[in-house]
Amino acid sequence: MERRDEELGWIRRSREGDLAAFEELIRRYQQMIHALTYRMTGSTSDAEDLAQEVFIQAYRKLDSFRGDSQFSTWLYRIGINTCLNWKKSQQRRAQLHHEWAQQPRESTDQNDEVSSRVQEALLTLPAKQRAAVILTTYEGMNHAEAARALGCSETTISWRVFTARKKLKALLHEN
Repeated sequence: MERRDEELGWIRRSREGDLAAFEELIRRYQQMIHALTYRMTGSTSDAEDLAQEVFIQAYRKLDSFRGDSQFSTWLYRIGINTCLNWKKSQQRRAQLHHEWAQQPRESTDQNDEVSSRVQEALLTLPAKQRAAVILTTYEGMNHAEAARALGCSETTISWRVFTARKKLKALLHEN
């Protein structure tokens, strides 16, 4: 009972704007939420981003925690919903990228062959890497803008672009 009272105190102080109290709740549940998001995504970087999003949402929704259940149960529910929403948005993005890649492009000069080879190589990349390259290279976004568009960190975008360019270079130099 003592532990629950302590936790309820952190929640009360967090609602009153005490960030240190909320940081204590994060410390207590960070590993649990990260494990959940990792199991839901299978990706360490996505899991880190989603775990952070879970705690942001929890802080915003803290007033809706009634105490009928354990705080951990309430956090799990936010975590599961966050992961499910992420999965849906990833599927929508992948479908849009696939549709965009399949659209015929008008071509009028000798670069047609090169453009075609680049497009074929892009299609061999994993969807997340392809999206990062398209947004940063073709759409002119910086890494921060691409990170916001794809719902991940700038570091993740940098890594995806670096890895994708390495793969593209190898694929295009094979021919």
